[in-house]
Amino acid sequence: MKPVLEELERRREGARKGGGEARVAKQHEKHKLTARERLLVLLDEGSFEEWDMFVEHRCTDFGMDENKVPGDGVITGFGHICGRPVFVYSQDFTVLGGSLSETHAAKICKIMDQALKVGVPVIGLNDSGGARIQEGVASLGGYAEVFQRNVLASGVVPQISLVMGPCAGGAVYSPAITDFIFMVEGSSYMFVTGPDVVKTVTHEELTAEELGGASQHTKTSGVAHGSFASDLDMLMETRRLLSFLPLSNREEAPILPCNDAADRASPVLDTIIPDNTNMPYDMRAVISEMVDEQDFFEIHKDFASNIICCFARMEGRSVGIVANQPLVLAGCLDINASRKAARFVRFCDAFNIPIVTLVDVPGFMPGLAQEAGGIINHGAKLLFAYAEATVPKITVITRKAYGGAYDVMASKHLRGDVNYAWPSAEIAVMGPEGAARIIFREAAKDATALKTATDDYREKFANPFVAASRGYLDDIIMPRNSRRRIIRALNMLQDKDLTNPPRKHDNLPL
Repeated sequence: MKPVLEELERRREGARKGGGEARVAKQHEKHKLTARERLLVLLDEGSFEEWDMFVEHRCTDFGMDENKVPGDGVITGFGHICGRPVFVYSQDFTVLGGSLSETHAAKICKIMDQALKVGVPVIGLNDSGGARIQEGVASLGGYAEVFQRNVLASGVVPQISLVMGPCAGGAVYSPAITDFIFMVEGSSYMFVTGPDVVKTVTHEELTAEELGGASQHTKTSGVAHGSFASDLDMLMETRRLLSFLPLSNREEAPILPCNDAADRASPVLDTIIPDNTNMPYDMRAVISEMVDEQDFFEIHKDFASNIICCFARMEGRSVGIVANQPLVLAGCLDINASRKAARFVRFCDAFNIPIVTLVDVPGFMPGLAQEAGGIINHGAKLLFAYAEATVPKITVITRKAYGGAYDVMASKHLRGDVNYAWPSAEIAVMGPEGAARIIFREAAKDATALKTATDDYREKFANPFVAASRGYLDDIIMPRNSRRRIIRALNMLQDKDLTNPPRKHDNLPL
């Protein structure tokens, strides 16, 4: 028996070394952790159970039969984060550049299949040079097998992609299907075609960072949901994100102990809205006052900043918050904000997370660029997401709710369960001055008469009382009491039961 045990340990040690000391050292020189070191940080100590440590590729072409490393460039298995199970795979760049082979893909597919069976999140740590060229179409087939499982798992178990190095070509589509993508500043990048191909085809000279770095995808394209300064920061924040999420769509998110009183008043909210309705204020300050211990996890923080999407807790329970941000573009809904919020709302609905919407929106962004870019379709995505959602939906209008944007932002008409407004709310087809110029065309020619007409319109329509009189608002509440009222509503809606008509799937206006 002893020789067999010694052989087992020898093989395990060979697999743990990855591509060898020289390549590990090179990884460290780039200020990057190795695939195994990343799992040590991400998972609870001693919880990782590795699968398929001894798997090797089966390719014999181009001398590959003499270049085999146990594990074949990816570490797979399951472990725990804060005591809760997750399945993980971590690509090892020290082994053949982390390139994906047929067997490499099969290892990933195995843990994804198991995650679906047991209802557990999947976290992929991507650090790969792409498809293994020596295997040709077999490696491309491997990618497609992974994509298929990403699609089947979508909306069933949370999927998180951590891009911790290169992710190029077909490899980018697996993260793109997952729920959240995080990147490391300066060391990770994503693109369909690399700088060399771009230069040949379009004659543009770009670095990998310019073409598909963290800044590009978190601020401009919106492909990635957040970026971090280092591998360590990303892994720790991923652990934090998981604490807000359920294990699957069959479960509720975990409820954590809360030392923040549910009936805590926030007098600062009574004065946060400026007297001048055109003056901005920071909606993040409003969110901080409402949620447990002023703690929330923002998604897409640097993209479409005119709308805020974040996870938070209220009385220990997870909620998703969507809020217009008056500090940026006056909180208008544009193409990117609509896309961002629609995806977030659909995620929350898929995973049983109640949605709290804070509204201060003067309308959709006007202009040729927005119309040419399809603002109609993109705005419809957000409308569709809210209308389709069956989770508890609570809306608070803090100030402006004008035009179609009022309807879109979780109004009572889109099956909002509880809709509140602050006394400062203005709910109308458009702003008072614009409305007065249209209704009272003659008065618009005289400044004094225009002001009178504007004041008349504001008194009649630009307030929450008309909407409340029609039942479109359930109550007009004092801002300081917002936390208490929202939590009471959430408790009331805890056993909400609402289903949509039977169908194969919807036809979202993509």
